[in-house]
Amino acid sequence: MRLDISKREFLAIITIQTDKLMSSNAPQLKSELAIIGAEGYKNLIIDLEKVDFVDSSGLSSLLMAKRMCEEAEGILCLCHINPKVQSLIKISQLEDVLNTFDSVSKAEEYIRMIELGKEIKG
Repeated sequence: MRLDISKREFLAIITIQTDKLMSSNAPQLKSELAIIGAEGYKNLIIDLEKVDFVDSSGLSSLLMAKRMCEEAEGILCLCHINPKVQSLIKISQLEDVLNTFDSVSKAEEYIRMIELGKEIKG
Protein backbone atom coordinates (compact mmCIF):
# COMPACT_ATOMS: atom_id res chain seq x y z
CA MET A 1 0.00 0.00 0.00
CA ARG A 2 1.26 3.44 -0.82
CA LEU A 3 0.83 6.15 1.79
CA ASP A 4 1.65 9.81 1.38
CA ILE A 5 2.50 11.40 4.71
CA SER A 6 2.67 15.13 5.26
CA LYS A 7 3.86 16.40 8.63
CA ARG A 8 3.05 19.86 9.85
CA GLU A 9 3.69 21.71 13.07
CA PHE A 10 0.74 20.30 15.00
CA LEU A 11 -0.56 17.41 12.88
CA ALA A 12 0.24 14.69 10.39
CA ILE A 13 -1.82 13.91 7.29
CA ILE A 14 -1.86 10.39 5.88
CA THR A 15 -3.28 10.03 2.39
CA ILE A 16 -4.02 6.43 1.52
CA GLN A 17 -3.16 5.91 -2.15
CA THR A 18 -4.98 2.62 -2.69
CA ASP A 19 -8.59 1.66 -3.20
CA LYS A 20 -8.77 -0.94 -0.43
CA LEU A 21 -7.92 -0.81 3.26
CA MET A 22 -8.04 -4.42 4.38
CA SER A 23 -6.25 -7.28 6.10
CA SER A 24 -3.50 -7.43 3.48
CA ASN A 25 -2.42 -3.80 3.94
CA ALA A 26 -3.86 -2.58 7.28
CA PRO A 27 -0.70 -3.70 9.16
CA GLN A 28 1.34 -1.24 7.09
CA LEU A 29 -0.97 1.60 8.13
CA LYS A 30 -0.69 0.51 11.77
CA SER A 31 3.12 0.54 11.49
CA GLU A 32 3.09 4.06 10.06
CA LEU A 33 0.72 5.17 12.83
CA ALA A 34 3.14 3.82 15.45
CA ILE A 35 6.02 5.75 13.85
CA ILE A 36 4.01 8.97 13.64
CA GLY A 37 2.91 8.59 17.26
CA ALA A 38 6.49 7.95 18.38
CA GLU A 39 7.53 11.15 16.61
CA GLY A 40 5.13 13.06 18.87
CA TYR A 41 2.26 13.79 16.50
CA LYS A 42 -0.99 13.67 18.46
CA ASN A 43 -3.33 15.08 15.81
CA LEU A 44 -3.92 13.06 12.68
CA ILE A 45 -5.92 13.39 9.48
CA ILE A 46 -6.44 10.30 7.36
CA ASP A 47 -7.53 11.08 3.82
CA LEU A 48 -9.59 8.22 2.40
CA GLU A 49 -10.41 9.82 -0.97
CA LYS A 50 -9.08 6.89 -3.01
CA VAL A 51 -10.41 4.20 -0.66
CA ASP A 52 -13.65 2.54 -1.76
CA PHE A 53 -13.49 -0.58 0.41
CA VAL A 54 -12.65 -1.12 4.08
CA ASP A 55 -12.87 -4.49 5.83
CA SER A 56 -12.79 -5.22 9.57
CA SER A 57 -8.97 -5.08 9.66
CA GLY A 58 -9.00 -1.72 7.92
CA LEU A 59 -11.61 -0.42 10.33
CA SER A 60 -9.50 -1.73 13.20
CA SER A 61 -6.51 0.29 11.95
CA LEU A 62 -8.66 3.45 11.88
CA LEU A 63 -9.83 2.75 15.42
CA MET A 64 -6.20 2.20 16.46
CA ALA A 65 -5.44 5.68 15.06
CA LYS A 66 -8.34 7.10 17.08
CA ARG A 67 -7.10 5.43 20.27
CA MET A 68 -3.52 6.60 19.65
CA CYS A 69 -4.65 10.20 19.19
CA GLU A 70 -6.89 10.14 22.26
CA GLU A 71 -4.14 8.69 24.46
CA ALA A 72 -1.94 11.62 23.40
CA GLU A 73 -4.82 14.07 24.02
CA GLY A 74 -5.10 14.67 20.29
CA ILE A 75 -7.68 14.27 17.56
CA LEU A 76 -8.21 11.92 14.64
CA CYS A 77 -10.13 13.19 11.62
CA LEU A 78 -11.13 11.14 8.60
CA CYS A 79 -11.95 12.87 5.35
CA HIS A 80 -13.16 12.20 1.81
CA ILE A 81 -15.14 9.15 2.92
CA ASN A 82 -17.06 7.51 0.11
CA PRO A 83 -20.62 6.21 0.59
CA LYS A 84 -19.59 2.53 0.97
CA VAL A 85 -17.11 3.32 3.72
CA GLN A 86 -19.55 5.74 5.36
CA SER A 87 -22.12 2.94 5.37
CA LEU A 88 -19.65 0.63 7.15
CA ILE A 89 -19.02 3.33 9.76
CA LYS A 90 -22.78 3.71 10.26
CA ILE A 91 -23.44 -0.05 10.45
CA SER A 92 -20.61 -0.34 12.98
CA GLN A 93 -22.24 2.43 15.02
CA LEU A 94 -19.10 4.56 14.87
CA GLU A 95 -20.67 7.73 13.47
CA ASP A 96 -20.44 9.44 16.85
CA VAL A 97 -16.97 8.05 17.55
CA LEU A 98 -15.11 9.06 14.39
CA ASN A 99 -14.73 12.68 13.29
CA THR A 100 -15.48 12.80 9.55
CA PHE A 101 -15.07 15.72 7.17
CA ASP A 102 -15.59 16.45 3.49
CA SER A 103 -12.06 17.76 2.99
CA VAL A 104 -8.59 17.88 4.50
CA SER A 105 -8.87 21.64 4.91
CA LYS A 106 -12.08 21.33 6.98
CA ALA A 107 -10.48 18.65 9.15
CA GLU A 108 -7.38 20.80 9.60
CA GLU A 109 -9.51 23.81 10.55
CA TYR A 110 -11.36 21.69 13.13
CA ILE A 111 -8.09 20.54 14.70
CA ARG A 112 -6.78 24.13 14.77
CA MET A 113 -9.92 25.29 16.59
CA ILE A 114 -9.61 22.51 19.18
CA GLU A 115 -5.91 23.26 19.72
CA LEU A 116 -6.63 26.98 20.04
CA GLY A 117 -9.28 26.21 22.65
CA LYS A 118 -6.76 24.16 24.62
CA GLU A 119 -4.26 27.04 24.52
CA ILE A 120 -6.85 29.53 25.73
CA LYS A 121 -7.86 27.26 28.63
CA GLY A 122 -4.21 27.04 29.54
